[in-house]
Amino acid sequence: VFVDVVMRYAFNTSFVFTQELEWHLFGFIFLIGAGYTLSKDGHVRVDIIYQRLRPKAKAWINLIGGFLFLFPGCLMVVITGWKFAYNAFVILEGSPDPGGIPFRFIIKGTIPVGFALITLQGISMVIHSFFQIKGLESTEEHNS
Repeated sequence: VFVDVVMRYAFNTSFVFTQELEWHLFGFIFLIGAGYTLSKDGHVRVDIIYQRLRPKAKAWINLIGGFLFLFPGCLMVVITGWKFAYNAFVILEGSPDPGGIPFRFIIKGTIPVGFALITLQGISMVIHSFFQIKGLESTEEHNS
């Protein structure tokens, strides 16, 4: 980012490669880090309600939310993302812009991988929530 800003404002020029690399690195970091964020319970919630609930009620919300929202959404993105990445790999897709990133298909492969990691962490969250509800595990926060 720094190089792109300096080139743009100091020399009135820019490299397409660095600009595309910024976007792709942001996407990569987001996709790979989302599962870790879920493990630390760091995703955005309606905290006004959630933080006031008892641990068992939080476990119910996590369990139901995992099955109703997390798993269907991740499954959809893994399936469509796999097709998207596979098609890009078959044609060895690169940037349509001159001077852009030549191997765009690599970053597209992080889409299904990132959502698969979120799914795996979601499975862990749902199992943990189930054990909390059944009283087989402490209701203390599991992300500390």
